[in-house]
Amino acid sequence: MSSTGQGPSDDTKARERAQVLAERNEYRQAYRRDKAKSQTVGNMVFALAICLAVVAFLVLVTWRPHKEEVKAIEYTAQLEDAKKAAAWVRGPEPMPSGWSATSVEFRTPQQEPITWHLGVVTSARKYVGLEQSNVTTGKFLGDKLGRTSDDGTAAVNGVTWQRKVLLDRKGENALVLVGSGVTTIVTGNAGYPDLEAFASVLR
Repeated sequence: MSSTGQGPSDDTKARERAQVLAERNEYRQAYRRDKAKSQTVGNMVFALAICLAVVAFLVLVTWRPHKEEVKAIEYTAQLEDAKKAAAWVRGPEPMPSGWSATSVEFRTPQQEPITWHLGVVTSARKYVGLEQSNVTTGKFLGDKLGRTSDDGTAAVNGVTWQRKVLLDRKGENALVLVGSGVTTIVTGNAGYPDLEAFASVLR
């Protein structure tokens, strides 16, 4: 008898079921792959966020504003000793308000040439240095200032000082006074007004 007009054969149904199962398995595998990939990216993002949070916390608890502290020193006793050895030595009397001495050195007469140094930090955290010697030649100026150019004069307590621009040190200037066998230099990055203020209190 002929099977014409009857439903699909068993073989056809089996193939269709197999195809459906294959498509279902492929869908499931694709879903698992996408889910695993999504979880991996999510885990990476989460881990990165945690790391950034930890770093931010550490920076917050360990950061301190950087403020350079000035270590002031006592210089008056050494100044008095230097004056006893060399009457031409000068120092600030009094030190300008808010300024602090940070370095001092006196080379004794047995160590030629005689030199006196006093380093000071202003209230604005600028540097002013006093350099004196019984050497009046250009060598002392060159050793202390390097290359300079003249920048006019300044009258301090009726005394004329030569203004200098320091060519080898950006933003630094100097006042120079040579006379009576002594060279006196007031130098630094504090600007002429503060250099002149310092020179005016040297006694």
